[in-house]
Amino acid sequence: MVFKGRLGLETARVPHSDRHGLMWLERGRLAVESGNLVFSTAGTDELEAGAYEIPLQQVSNVLLGPGTVISHDALRILARQQTGVLAIGSNGVRLYAASMPFGPDRSALARKQAKLWADEEKRIKIIRKMYAFRFDGALPDYARDINSLRGMEGKRMKKVYKSLAGQYGVTWNGRRYDRQNPESNDTINKAINHVATASYAAAQIAVALTGTLPQLGFIHESSGRAFALDIADLFRSSIMLPIAFEATKKYSRQKGDSIETQARILAGQIFRKDNVIPQMIDQIKEMLDVDDNSDNA
Repeated sequence: MVFKGRLGLETARVPHSDRHGLMWLERGRLAVESGNLVFSTAGTDELEAGAYEIPLQQVSNVLLGPGTVISHDALRILARQQTGVLAIGSNGVRLYAASMPFGPDRSALARKQAKLWADEEKRIKIIRKMYAFRFDGALPDYARDINSLRGMEGKRMKKVYKSLAGQYGVTWNGRRYDRQNPESNDTINKAINHVATASYAAAQIAVALTGTLPQLGFIHESSGRAFALDIADLFRSSIMLPIAFEATKKYSRQKGDSIETQARILAGQIFRKDNVIPQMIDQIKEMLDVDDNSDNA
């Protein structure tokens, strides 16, 4: 949300725990005019054309979508106020760049994540917590190693795919992905791949905004964005797959745009409408169990 009116730029920085969350800007120019940060836009579906002064001291991060230009002066002032800037795809389906500093002005989440990750016993507790979230409840006591948990998840996902196929009237012949020839997949598998890419980008944004460490995943390990993959997978059956099946259903009825375009646009719309990135941020904080206002942060 943005507000009209002259606000001025104070020299004192407001702690991130006292700020509002994210400001989404698209199709305009962010620059400094008369000492104030101003966003000038020709207008979007959510914002009328005009010039808006940005209360950057009250915002933790500015998300710049397609068609946005930012001046050097604007970057300088945002950095001075420790307000982060992220260049993203429309509605958060891609993350292209994140400025420094970004995320919170305290290190509690990153430090807690590193401690949990380094302790084998605590790490499996976090993994169980992640799987419990997917199963919407407690896990059986015997499932205390990653292979048992993955086996349970595999059985659950087969049921999820079958249920969604029936719900959306989409033919389902199993999950397939040929890395050597991705275009050989059927439409629903292509849709899942494209929505997964968008979901991982949204999770990368959430990880960046919380200042957590993308390399330290609990379930995923080898990727440089392993923690983002962990977070995205928490929403796989509840958000990601329904989007893919819905996009496939729409594509089969009215070809028009490619399945990639339809899946990406639908994902962006639902991410924004359902506040998926804020949900991911909340999950990160709940999982790591750190209070933003803690004196130890």
